[in-house]
Amino acid sequence: MEKPRGTEEAPSSEPMEEEEEDDLDLFGGYDSFRSYNSSAGSESSSYLEESSEAENEDREAGELPTSPLHLFSSANNRSLDGSGSEPAVCEMCGIVGTREAFFSKTKRFCSVSCSRSYSSNSKKASILARLQGKPPTKKAKVLHKAAWSAKIGAFLHAQGTGQLADGTPTGQDALVLGFDWGKFLKDHSYKAAPVSCFKHVPLYDQWEDVMKGMKVEVLNSDAVLPSRVYWIATVIQAAGYRVLLRYEGFENDASHDFWCNLGTVDVHPIGWCAINSKILVPPRTIHAKFTDWKSYLMKRLVGSRTLPADFHIKMVESMKYPFRQGMRLEVVDKTQVSRTRMAVVDTVIGGRLRLLYEDGDSDDDFWCHMWSPLIHPVGWSRRVGHGIKMSGQ
Repeated sequence: MEKPRGTEEAPSSEPMEEEEEDDLDLFGGYDSFRSYNSSAGSESSSYLEESSEAENEDREAGELPTSPLHLFSSANNRSLDGSGSEPAVCEMCGIVGTREAFFSKTKRFCSVSCSRSYSSNSKKASILARLQGKPPTKKAKVLHKAAWSAKIGAFLHAQGTGQLADGTPTGQDALVLGFDWGKFLKDHSYKAAPVSCFKHVPLYDQWEDVMKGMKVEVLNSDAVLPSRVYWIATVIQAAGYRVLLRYEGFENDASHDFWCNLGTVDVHPIGWCAINSKILVPPRTIHAKFTDWKSYLMKRLVGSRTLPADFHIKMVESMKYPFRQGMRLEVVDKTQVSRTRMAVVDTVIGGRLRLLYEDGDSDDDFWCHMWSPLIHPVGWSRRVGHGIKMSGQ
């Protein structure tokens, strides 16, 4: 029977999909844990070897695309369908949805576009491997998969997030480590002003989407294993960029709640572990509480919300500041506000500038935001006819 002309298919991607051995569904990370936990069996050992080998190959072949943002969905938070269908994660864009609504026989992609993009990237990876003199493999690797995730962590650190890859504060963040915002707010029953109140800060226009009850995948600090493992947590409270999290399984028990900065590289949307071959492991404290964690998670996740797949990308983009140490500019003279003075940028922290007057002492500093109307480019005073104190006057 002849198919209608309007029906779209992606024939080039189907053979590749059938050859694909990895089952990256929503709970792939937890399935990996079960294999990991029963390491005495040869089947689990081979699984770990294949997973590790695949991840290494991805890192070798995975050069960052020139414009990587198209690989991630720009949609806001996504909700899992409450119809009872099995959740799934698109291997191309990371969108969480129901398996029955996904495209193709293997249900690995959310749309025809993602399926074709995945196929195209696989071909690019194969060509890249040939150019590098590597033998062709039966199963081409997608350029962005695990390697993209690994490089995101390094990029976040390089852009000055104030965090090492393991979440350890550095620089200025280390100076304020002694103040516990979470304890302060709890002890006094205070409410923190939301990020959306501050138009000059990163992601202010999207922070209304961060809400109580949201689910995330976060580093599991209550596990004794040789590698870093993760678990799902619920947002109990939001205070600025910080959120109070509770691991799934503790239910109404708040004894193990912990505060975490959403800007760190250890917090991810649901499905991140499955896509990146990371292991989901229940906290040691409640490990024996349920015998079927997969069914428990399914019930807890249906109808819930998570972070956008491109959350960290947008965070990094919004923290790129044009000012650099050593740049010159004109700034209002705080001793005589009717004129300006030459100044040099000494420090840039979160879009705020520490300025030193060109002819002043090292402790004669001036702090302002980079959007402040008090600062101007070199030559502004002369151009508009405003008074300026020249060096040496």
